[in-house]
Amino acid sequence: MILLGVRSFGATATLGHDSTWFAHPITFGDYPQSLKAAVKERLPRFTEAQSQLLKGSIDFLSINYYTSNYAENAPSANGVNVTYFTDRATTLTTEKNGVSIGTAVHILLSLCVLTQTALSWLFIYPKGLRELLLYVKKNYNDPEVYITENGMADANNSSLPVKEAIKDSLRLRYHYGHLSYLSQAIREGVKVKGYYVWSFQDDFEWDAGFTARFGLTYIDYKDNLKRHLKYSAYWFKSFLLK
Repeated sequence: MILLGVRSFGATATLGHDSTWFAHPITFGDYPQSLKAAVKERLPRFTEAQSQLLKGSIDFLSINYYTSNYAENAPSANGVNVTYFTDRATTLTTEKNGVSIGTAVHILLSLCVLTQTALSWLFIYPKGLRELLLYVKKNYNDPEVYITENGMADANNSSLPVKEAIKDSLRLRYHYGHLSYLSQAIREGVKVKGYYVWSFQDDFEWDAGFTARFGLTYIDYKDNLKRHLKYSAYWFKSFLLK
């Protein structure tokens, strides 16, 4: 299994750099020429034996999708202080012409005008999931795919009573939107075999600690970690039973 972790989906250059680093070798046995040209001698070289072991070696591709960004071409001015980010040769942003990404989509679907979540990098753009899946289908030999992470964060507001904190209507709409576009991708031929919500319950996030809540289940940190199903959990249960 290989995880294709995606926080951003913008210009082809950005997605190509992020995905080819992992998905290209396990599909075709080597890095693409574009990545070799960008990274040059800093990119490891596979032996012929390694290449043959890698080529077509996965049973399925796992994708983590949370959000999308706009990307703009930004070639590095020089070869000094090169990093993973300068190799991308793009800059990422969440706005275009003063409008946050996803706003038009949410107005159209009557989901929610607010597109940013409790985390500064996580804007709601469900259409990006379909775009990513179609990209993978086209460029990586149409693999079987599992969505291993998909979710959004609420702020951990300790002043809210539990009965109010579990009313996570934005999360419900987040998953409704993403599952709608996931269904569309399946109808277009993408071999999606599974979908996993991030996350089943509130957790300790590696870059946000307990300040953000991703769960379908509310964890009461002030009352012996008691569990309370959020509105989104009841909705998701109903969805799965259909």
